[in-house]
Amino acid sequence: MLAYRKRQTGQGMTEYIVVVALVAVAAIAVYQYFGQVVRSQTAAMARELAGEDGSTQSRAAQQAAQKAAAQTKARSLKSFTGNAAASK
Repeated sequence: MLAYRKRQTGQGMTEYIVVVALVAVAAIAVYQYFGQVVRSQTAAMARELAGEDGSTQSRAAQQAAQKAAAQTKARSLKSFTGNAAASK
């Protein structure tokens, strides 16, 4: 009976470690996906929490967001299909 209880405790800990690892990988992926915007916002928050001025980092985050939005507008499905027609 004691061996069964020990095995279940180990199973619970293993499941917990797997869930924590998945959350960590997802957080890293989101951080990489949003890129410079998140980095600049994080830097601005860190500076503000330290009692310093974070307006430079905040402006950098705003510029990165605007750049990403412009890149999104520049690309569409039509631009990809236009390239296929040009190669014929």
